[in-house]
Amino acid sequence: MKKLTLRFLSVIFIMIMACLWVLLDARSVAFAQEKSINHTYGQLAEQDFSHQDLKGAVFAAANMRGINLENSNLSYSILTEGVLLKANLKGADLTGSLMDRVTLDFADLTNAILTDAVASRTRFYDATITGADFTNAVIDTYQINLMCQRAEGVNPVTGVATRDSLGCDL
Repeated sequence: MKKLTLRFLSVIFIMIMACLWVLLDARSVAFAQEKSINHTYGQLAEQDFSHQDLKGAVFAAANMRGINLENSNLSYSILTEGVLLKANLKGADLTGSLMDRVTLDFADLTNAILTDAVASRTRFYDATITGADFTNAVIDTYQINLMCQRAEGVNPVTGVATRDSLGCDL
């Protein structure tokens, strides 16, 4: 009987601890969500977000035509299906960002860091890419070939040449 009571109390204790763990974890997730920046479907055209820490921010399907993100930290952010036509991304850090199906036509990516970014089906037509670092970025071959025609410069932060980061032929 004593063994059975001890086992019963152990099970109750484990259940209480599991419930506390779930409740505390839920509170930390809610707190993290309160702190996160979410501009999904946002109308952010021509707005100034320069020099801001936007790490992990969500800009999915946002209209960001002409937005100023110069020298902003956008690492690990989500820009999926965003429209950044004529956007200013000079010196922006987009390390590890998810930016698939993004329109970056005529954008200025001078000295931007896009290492480990996923930019599949993303358009870079007539984007300025001088000094941009695309090391290990996932970009469609067609876009890489187009960018290699105008790739030049070395990123001042990473020290990597744009042509090398894109894997351009000599």
